Amino acid sequence: MSTSAAPAEPGARRTLPIAALALVIALVVQLVGQVEIGLGIGSIIIFPMVWGLVLGLVVSVQRFKPLGADLQKVASALVGVAVMLLVARLAFNIGPSLPTLVRAGPALLLQEIGHLLGTVALALPLAVLLRMGRATIGATFSLDREPSFAMVSEKYGPDSDQYRGVLAMYVFGTLFGAVFITLLTSLVANWRIFDPLALAMGAGVGSGSMMAASTASIANAYPADEEAVLGMAAVSNLITTVLGVYVGIYLALPLADRFYRLLTGDRDTAAARAGESASAGNRAFREQVAATSAQVALPLWLSLGVLTVLGIGTASIAAGALSWEVVGGYAVLLALVLLGLLLAKLSRKISAIVWITTVGAYVSSPWFPGAAVLNPLVKSVDFLSIATVMLTLAGLSLGKDVPLLRRIGWKIIPVGLVAITASFLLSTVIAEFALGLWG
Repeated sequence: MSTSAAPAEPGARRTLPIAALALVIALVVQLVGQVEIGLGIGSIIIFPMVWGLVLGLVVSVQRFKPLGADLQKVASALVGVAVMLLVARLAFNIGPSLPTLVRAGPALLLQEIGHLLGTVALALPLAVLLRMGRATIGATFSLDREPSFAMVSEKYGPDSDQYRGVLAMYVFGTLFGAVFITLLTSLVANWRIFDPLALAMGAGVGSGSMMAASTASIANAYPADEEAVLGMAAVSNLITTVLGVYVGIYLALPLADRFYRLLTGDRDTAAARAGESASAGNRAFREQVAATSAQVALPLWLSLGVLTVLGIGTASIAAGALSWEVVGGYAVLLALVLLGLLLAKLSRKISAIVWITTVGAYVSSPWFPGAAVLNPLVKSVDFLSIATVMLTLAGLSLGKDVPLLRRIGWKIIPVGLVAITASFLLSTVIAEFALGLWG
């Protein structure tokens, strides 16, 4: 994980206040649960993890009792470990579905190119044109769902512009993605130029809520094919999720980085591209950015200990009660994270995220003898409860990043709309041709 300054070593004294704040916020939002806001043409579902992000941000930026930059950096350091737990939990969703991936036909596999690279092809140039800076890379290498935090955090660090780009796109997609893709797929489906199965493949963008909203529109346009559409979209979404980590790390993220460098000449900031003068205001801004870029390092035992307490608390609320299954599930996830970190250290060339995903998918697959024991334990840990912990900590770390987030501002709206459109349409077009070749 890259850093721009020598990391500090805060002890438990600085970690415990952030842990206590995060615990209170995460438990409260988990108790509130999800809220659905009807909009006539669709609805927006706000999950606890979004409330956690918002409340964490409010606490981070409030002036009554300011949250110091050192505490915000501790929260940011905890995010870097929390994403590994999130990926470990995701791996246990992948493993049981591996036989489905093996049986997937060429058309299903080929159309994933559209989902995984469509955003780079169209949204990235728009973000460069709008001068989003290096946040462009994080915002446009994918549609930025939960695994994207892990990929970008590991490569660039949780205090990087690239990471802030992921966060901005994640919030946009969570709040508006399902509503927009409902309108988009309804429009495209009623053109009657695409096979409904191709449209269903296009709906599998890697987000459960977006997929559900999209398939509802397609099924409405093709009621006779509803069952086939729902099944095909589910498999497509699964493949996007399974392949997403590997393609994101080894193809999409490096491609986005190189494409960005090609388009910008590798200039460091949007301000430099705009030719802004070195005024006192600009110098102050750059000094503020430099001050917030220094990261802190926490002992692994401390990070995992804090995250285990937070995670068991939120997972227990999601499950309705504290149980030994939840505790056992977290023990399995912790063991998987530690094993992934050890293998990454030994191999040096393969990241911990890849090891965690690969080992986790295998031990949860039907091909592993102990899967029948491990899967029930891990599945007792609600996936979204881990996301709630991670995004609550991310919110608590954002106060120091407000100047940089303001630079993104409204620009994430057109970039997000183009990213979703590109992912859906390019995948649908490729699927249409692939179905013609292989059926």
